[in-house]
Amino acid sequence: MASGGGYGDPSQKIDYVFKLVLIGDSGVGKSQLLSRYARNEFSLDSKATIGVEFQTRTLVIDHKSVKAQIWDTAGQERYRAVTSAYYRGAVGAMLVYDVTRRQTFDHIPRWLEELRNNADKNIVIILVGNKSDLEDQRAISMEDAKEFAEKEGLFFLETSALNAVNVESAFSTVLTEIFNIVNKKSLVAGEGEGNGDPGSLAGKKIDIVPGPGQVIPTKNKLCCNT
Repeated sequence: MASGGGYGDPSQKIDYVFKLVLIGDSGVGKSQLLSRYARNEFSLDSKATIGVEFQTRTLVIDHKSVKAQIWDTAGQERYRAVTSAYYRGAVGAMLVYDVTRRQTFDHIPRWLEELRNNADKNIVIILVGNKSDLEDQRAISMEDAKEFAEKEGLFFLETSALNAVNVESAFSTVLTEIFNIVNKKSLVAGEGEGNGDPGSLAGKKIDIVPGPGQVIPTKNKLCCNT
């Protein structure tokens, strides 16, 4: 379970570094979600992201220090050339749409296809419906989003970056799932070698490489909240 979650202590020992990517149409609030999670800030004057940006935040999961390296990219078509480099090494993804703009949800299958074509096949993915505070302008029902997430084997949450609703939960869901998978693989590897130690992975970026028959257990595990 994720806990703590300081906003950056340079002296803190890091056990794991996980790269997460935020994807979705322009204007859905990806940068605001990142700003809220990484710095607990929200700007009403936020401008469209140009190119690629990333921020970090360190948190504690099961007494291990985990640094989340979270990448945010522009949703505009003219920035699609950064795709392969953007996804490289990512072990988690947030697929974001705006609950008030139907087309941003309709584009989710395309974003998901791009993600699966360019990222590790076992990447942990959460579908995020942002701007849940604008309930009177809602264009996508939670039921439709939940149905899509269940069909695709994704986690799901609705968030409000403005009101800081479920932002922590969305990031923690992905990071905790990644941690559990990596930690389990470390223990299995240690047992196989006879002298393995999960601590030997300390301070290294982890790329998840599945063992025989191993799959990420996200199917039908939905994290939903109003």
